[in-house]
Amino acid sequence: MIAQEELRTRYSPEGSKLRSTQQELVEILLDLAKICEENNIQWWLSSGTLLGAARHKGFIPWDDDIDIVMLRKDYRRLERVLHKMQSEEYVYQSMRSDIEYVNTFGKFRKRKGEVRILGGRYKYLNFKGQFIDIFCIEKTNYIAARAARVTYMNLQYPTIYVECRWLRHVLIRFVEVLCLGIINPILRLVGLFNPKGEYHYQMGTGWAKHTFYMKDTFPLTTIEFEGHRFPAPKDVDAYLTNVYGDWRTMPSEEAIRQSIHSEEYVEEIYGEPRR
Repeated sequence: MIAQEELRTRYSPEGSKLRSTQQELVEILLDLAKICEENNIQWWLSSGTLLGAARHKGFIPWDDDIDIVMLRKDYRRLERVLHKMQSEEYVYQSMRSDIEYVNTFGKFRKRKGEVRILGGRYKYLNFKGQFIDIFCIEKTNYIAARAARVTYMNLQYPTIYVECRWLRHVLIRFVEVLCLGIINPILRLVGLFNPKGEYHYQMGTGWAKHTFYMKDTFPLTTIEFEGHRFPAPKDVDAYLTNVYGDWRTMPSEEAIRQSIHSEEYVEEIYGEPRR
């Protein structure tokens, strides 16, 4: 039996920076959920957010982000909606809205504020507020999904070190065209060999071990998360077991420390920067 109150007190007690961030993220998620509902877009909690909902009925106590996922057709529709959105509070951060943002998934992000994260590319971003990660999945196999990510990451990573802004932008776009427009369509053909009916995050995203099966996903159900009910896969245990193994067992302290994204929360919890 996991002592939830003890974990909350240890990692994200009321009044802490991390707990304040978690509460802010829930409000962002509620706003995004409303947009999806108004536009008849299906989505569900995923990754660590779904794990937190299943194991803690809310955030994993040391978690500092929210992940949602949807099918490719819904993702494309949501992108169109969010790019047209006129909001002083939010922005949809993608390759289209921020050239320095090179992830193949988007972020529903607050325009104001700043999340302090280590990484060479972070300093270039136009938007740095709190965010929800929005992923989409497509039918493909592990080999194709993995190859797409490795190729894209290895070609895109060196652009971090190009100080000349215009040249960096040219190289970023060149890699995007090469990978997303030429290499990925070829890998999608490889992904057609898919006897198990696997779905993975769309080409170039990464986390290829996250495998989705439609029989375990639809029809969607709901799950409690921070006092609200949000969409979830039909078989939560099947997904979490496939991704995390024994997901009910708590990770080691070092694994917890390394999983925290923002350095300010590492310092708040442990009293010192990440080693």
